[in-house]
Amino acid sequence: MSVGDDIWASLPVPVFLIDADDRISDVNSAGEGFVNVSRKSVIGRPVWDLIAVDAPIEGAFARARTNNSPLFVNDIDIGSGNRAPLLCAMQIAPLQGHPGTMILMISPRELAGRATHNQSVKSAAQSAIGMAEMLAHEIKNPLAGITGAAQLIAMNLAPEDLELTDLIVEESRRVVKLLEQVEQFGNLRVPEFRAVNLHDVLDRARRSALLGFGAHMQIIEDYDPSLPLALGDPDQLLQVVLNLLKNASQAADKTGGTIRLRSFYEHSFRLRRNDGTGQALPLQIEVIDDGPGLPAHIRDDVFDPFVSGRENGTGLGLALVSKILSEHHGWISVSSTPGRTVFCLSLPVAPPELADKENT
Repeated sequence: MSVGDDIWASLPVPVFLIDADDRISDVNSAGEGFVNVSRKSVIGRPVWDLIAVDAPIEGAFARARTNNSPLFVNDIDIGSGNRAPLLCAMQIAPLQGHPGTMILMISPRELAGRATHNQSVKSAAQSAIGMAEMLAHEIKNPLAGITGAAQLIAMNLAPEDLELTDLIVEESRRVVKLLEQVEQFGNLRVPEFRAVNLHDVLDRARRSALLGFGAHMQIIEDYDPSLPLALGDPDQLLQVVLNLLKNASQAADKTGGTIRLRSFYEHSFRLRRNDGTGQALPLQIEVIDDGPGLPAHIRDDVFDPFVSGRENGTGLGLALVSKILSEHHGWISVSSTPGRTVFCLSLPVAPPELADKENT
């Protein structure tokens, strides 16, 4: 392999060679991951059939070829297949010495900002939950006294007068349950990392959901069988998937809906952190539902504690999911429109020594 081939294979962003007929003639490893299709299957396909660009790019692309000049496009949404679009920059340039052939490079811009978002979510969760934990014990004690007093009063009331005392008892118990969830959130144990088969986690969550809260849903498996083992805590990752399945099930109509569990490998996904270091997160899990979508007023804050789109919802389920992913050095993102909501989990691969131990 030549130095040029080494450079081509090592490029960290998706790059495609486009021939004079606008068909893909070559793609690097990052490009395969971006479109989630093998190099063999990509070559020869029309580029705009495979890469969906939310901009009138084809005319500008043709002019760049005709003028033998580069083209730079910032902040456009680019997607592929069933994957949610990413905000990207696109660079296009003619390949010197090969008339009509163009190089197309895609630089996802959203990935750089994800660490900042994760950090702000973590900070918000810590401050809100810290305050709630401090107050939980003090609130639970007087609530127990209020509940007991209401029950004593009810013993001396006529049946027609019991409505108010029943309301006091019911609401007190609801608040206690909420406080217990807050305490559970704050007391989440440190992850016990090991090599994890994500498909085992997804199968356990799927079976559990179909036997309970998701019995009215159809849950479809769409797995990449070659997915390597992840680094994580299997019990906590199971809790993450269960929370997402429960949210999707509760958002659906009572007659049911469809949830798709999808796994795939994305070579180019790398999270940039505030200290300048990077973390490869190639393992992708998507939980896709066909429900009404997230309400517009909470879409940007859905991972913050106590933010809920449901009446009487605690708003801790997705905050807990975000906290667990943060503890796993992973990432969670969401895209939502009516009829299609996608929660995407991104996780690191288990190191070889842990993977070998798990397989023995």
